[in-house]
Amino acid sequence: MHLTTSSLSNATRHNMQRLVMLRSVVMVCLTSVMIGLKLASIPLPLLPLLLAIAGLGLLNGMAWWRLKHTQQTTQRELFAQLLGDIAALSVLFYFSGGYSNPFIWMYLLPITVAAVALRAAYAWIIASLSIACYTLLMFYHVPLSHLHMHAQLDAKNSVHLDIHLVGMWLGFVVSSIIVAIFIARIGQNLRDHDKTIAAVREKALESERMLALGTLATSAAHELGTPLATMAVISKELTQDYASQPALLQQLEILQKQVSRCKEILSSITRNAGKTRADAGQGYTLREFLQEAIQRWRDTRPATELIVRMPNTAINPNIFMDRTLMQAMLNLLDNAADESPEQVLFDANWDEKILKIQIRDFGAGLSPEAKSKLGTPFFTSKIDQGMGLGVYLTQVTLARYDGTLSLNNHPDGGVLTSVLLPLKNLRIEKPKASK
Repeated sequence: MHLTTSSLSNATRHNMQRLVMLRSVVMVCLTSVMIGLKLASIPLPLLPLLLAIAGLGLLNGMAWWRLKHTQQTTQRELFAQLLGDIAALSVLFYFSGGYSNPFIWMYLLPITVAAVALRAAYAWIIASLSIACYTLLMFYHVPLSHLHMHAQLDAKNSVHLDIHLVGMWLGFVVSSIIVAIFIARIGQNLRDHDKTIAAVREKALESERMLALGTLATSAAHELGTPLATMAVISKELTQDYASQPALLQQLEILQKQVSRCKEILSSITRNAGKTRADAGQGYTLREFLQEAIQRWRDTRPATELIVRMPNTAINPNIFMDRTLMQAMLNLLDNAADESPEQVLFDANWDEKILKIQIRDFGAGLSPEAKSKLGTPFFTSKIDQGMGLGVYLTQVTLARYDGTLSLNNHPDGGVLTSVLLPLKNLRIEKPKASK
């Protein structure tokens, strides 16, 4: 997963978008009520009410312009928008009955948004201003003489409804819908933001762990140089001393090859520390990359038969030569060969977008305990061998390219290891031919 700073600032931006939609719903609701009252011949001071609704529309226009022209939205901007809402609502309620207006509950909307989306100090300011405005409207407002007018709904049964109570009912319905839809979505934005923060922290811890392992590996490579050099000298002397014993010479030759292999690995660690990709422009085709990894593994495990299946396709994208990615493949093949020394199956398939690899061994399979702990650093299911880092390092390497690793028991026995690796971050685009 690739996380950036912009992804962390998206929560406030999304909340601003929700506020724009919420305000639009409020404007439609208020306009509809005004039209209904006008049709019912109830006198209203239309000019100040329309100006208040126009103020809400102006706030929406400013918010929309900011969202369109910038990717960064701060809590201060959201706070300023909510202050504008309180001002517009106060003007509207002042000219429409004050605290007796059945839609006075709309003061709760900026309070709720502030409590969910802003820091505590901003939320308290919004709440205090809303309470203060509500309190002032108890004493200072333009009363509506027809607010408690009764409307006859049914002539036969003489059903009469108080317009004020109808307005309260309508306000409750609208507020319920708003809370259920918009406030819930704002809360979801914040929960998604918290998940992103947690993922960033986990990624930082993973990087620290990898840095520690890299430091230990480099230190071990330095310290192991002298013992390996000593072993190489002694094995060479033993070869000269026992030149007349062919059986012993064969074993010494194997020992010398293994010592040389260890020295090559240590030299590669120190030489390539900090370098994961080949120099710019020196990529491999995907088929060449897989073939080189397979050949390197066969050189180190000649006793194990590796059956390889790759598609005969013209699709063969150029990719960067990532050494850690090749090592991850070798780790998976080593694990399979440890469980199935006689034979391992390697099946690769790809298209322009993704590489799919399946490696199957014919061992005893994974126990439930081993499967649950697989990928945990320093956990190994092997007896007296292995450091428990192979699967963990492979997962970390694949995750850098949005790849996934799964290990499951095969129905016919053994373990089936599956790798899905998107090629978008590995691909080298071919330069366009100049005309």
